[in-house]
Formats: sequence, C-alpha cells, structure tokens
Amino acid sequence: MSLADLQVMVVEDHGFQRRMALRMLGEIGVGTVHDAADGVAALDRLQRLPSPPDVVLVDLDMPGMDGVEFIGHVAQGRLARGIALVSAMDPALLAAVQAMARAYGLAVLGSIEKPLTVEKLRTLLGNWDERLHGDDPDDLVEVSLEEVRNALLHDELVAWFQPQVELLNGKVVAVEALARWRRPDGRFVRAGHFVPLLEHEGHSHKLTDAMLQQACRWKRQWEDAGLRLNLSVNVSPSALADPAIADHYRQIVGDHGVSPEDVMLEITEGSLVTDAARGLGVLARLRLKGFGLSIDDFGTGYSSLAQLSQIPFTELKIDQEFVSGASHEPRKRAVIEASLDLARKLQLDVVAEGVETTEDWQMLAELGCGVAQGFLIAPPVSGEELPGAVARWRRPDR
Repeated sequence: MSLADLQVMVVEDHGFQRRMALRMLGEIGVGTVHDAADGVAALDRLQRLPSPPDVVLVDLDMPGMDGVEFIGHVAQGRLARGIALVSAMDPALLAAVQAMARAYGLAVLGSIEKPLTVEKLRTLLGNWDERLHGDDPDDLVEVSLEEVRNALLHDELVAWFQPQVELLNGKVVAVEALARWRRPDGRFVRAGHFVPLLEHEGHSHKLTDAMLQQACRWKRQWEDAGLRLNLSVNVSPSALADPAIADHYRQIVGDHGVSPEDVMLEITEGSLVTDAARGLGVLARLRLKGFGLSIDDFGTGYSSLAQLSQIPFTELKIDQEFVSGASHEPRKRAVIEASLDLARKLQLDVVAEGVETTEDWQMLAELGCGVAQGFLIAPPVSGEELPGAVARWRRPDR
C-alpha cells in the first residue's frame, strides 16, 4: 500500500497545528485526510465514514474527551485500523497508552513529538506501510468452530514462515512456523481468528501437529535446494498436559528425517499447565529428546522468573511489544537490556521479535542481541515463497 492509498484522520484541538498536519500529510502524498477538533467530533465523523481510516493521529491532551478515552471508544467501536500518538508528554504515559491500544486490538505505529514535521510523518506512515505487507486485512473475519474443525480436517490450515536472522552477520538461520487458514475462496486468515476457538475446544494440539509436520516437510525441500534452516514451532497449551507428547513429536520429526536438535518448541508464558509436576516432566522429556525450548513472549506474563528458574529453556524470545520502537523509547530499551543481561547469565540464546525499523535493528546489535525477527527482515510467507524472501534480505547498513 502506498501513501496515496492511505486514509488518515487528524484529531487535534489546536487549530493551527491541525491545519499544519493536514498540509504536511498532503505534501507527503497521503490520499485521503479527515480532521476533527476534539474527541466527540472525531467519533461522530468516524461513525459516518463509509470505511474505517487506516490511521488516526491523536493528541492525548485535549479538552473534554481526552485522547485516552477517545482511543478506547475507537477500539471498542472498531472505528479505525490503527492509531499514532502526537504528543510531547511523559514517555511513560505514552508507553502506557500504546500498550492499552494494543490490548484493545489496534495497530499502534508509535508516537511522535510535537512539533510535527514532514519527515516525522513520512517515517511514521512508512512504518504503517511495512505492517501491511505480511497479511491481507482480515479484521472483520468471523468464523465458527465448525468451520475451523472442517478446515483442520481438510488441510486448509497451513504453515507460513517468518525468517530469523543473526544480528552479528545478517545470516538467516531459522524460521518460525505460523498458522494461516487458506479458505476455499482463496483468502488467508490469521491465527488470531481461529486458534482461540481450537484452544477453547481442546483441539489446538492437532494444529501443533499439523504445523510441525508441514514445517518438517518444507525444511527437507529447502535443504534439497541448498537452504538449511532450523525450525521454531509454537506448542499448544493442551499438548503440555500429555505425558506422551515428547515421544509423539520425536516420531513426527523422525518420520521426516529431521533432527530434534534442529527444532525449537515455543511455549508462551501463560500456556504452562496448572499441574506443575506433569508439565515440568513433559518439558524435561522434550529436552531429553533433543528439542530446544523457547519461552515465547517473554515479559508479558507474571511468572517469568519462576519459570526460567524451573524449566530447561534454551532460548528467550523478547516480545514485540518491547522491541517495536524501542530505539527511541527508553523504558522499552531498559526492558530489553535487562532481558539480555538475564539471558546471558542463564546462558540462553535470545530472539527479539517485532523488529520493524533499521533503528531497532541497530539498537539490538549494539546491545548484543543474538537473533532478530520481524517485518524489517520479511513478513510471514508461504513455504514456496520463503527461499525468495531469504534471497532478497539484506542486512541494514551500519
């Protein structure tokens, strides 16, 4: 999507600053621009638009309805696809509002400090453009459990792959398998629309099996073409309650001629089973079989340190919530620094996901992070497209 295709709304109570923003958006070629002087007027305008704008630029400190309340209404009414903050307020407050917006399901481009400039706006909206390359917009998709069951039965749930790259030398060393639903009409649906249904009904372990099998098949095909990559596969919470799962996964990879040492099993903080003894036994057996264990989305749960001390993890994956924009957000950078220090002391490899800009890449390299993953490198792509994505990748200039 080019800037000419974007639809942007500016919500700013200061008349001169609002007019300057509109002028600058026109200068950089944004196709459709709307504006409002306060939150109430903006909500009214948004509700009357034929389609939600891609981005709402919003000032937080507005009279009447402030920007925080406004963003909540936008998210709950699905009145926009994403937001960006335009403010000179405390970075801790800006970070909290961005986290709130993400929790509501909005895409968050970040924040830019007043006064606005053409270059600031161009950089901000260019970031939005990168976010759109990976998946077709499917925010309004509604699916039923029966549809998802049929999709699983008829092999419509397929693995796409996002590269993981060593920061030291730019080499692509692994890929994460991510579930996509290839519907009969040709549309692809992201995992967030169907995985929760499978988890709720206790079928998510079948999805893990499918992703692991497909990833192993693709790994062998890529190796036949001269491309050797390790695999990362997300493990469903229900699988960790099955004492036989280690043998089952070992059988799957063995049937495809893949070594467990080449497979990283990603486990989210919130997925560990309540039966601690059984869960620890399952994870210990997975390590005994040779699989790597990654704690996914590190820092977003509440028991990270306890889990790291008890479970034989080999990798720590820093969540994109902390990585994206960290190069200019001191609090996020502090979280990353602390995570890297902890990982070094525990002798864990580290993957930072959500790397979207050259600035974030350079910051992670300076801090000594091992591996990066994100839209800067490549969006998730199909197995057929993966070799091309790897060939096109170039490490950012220092």
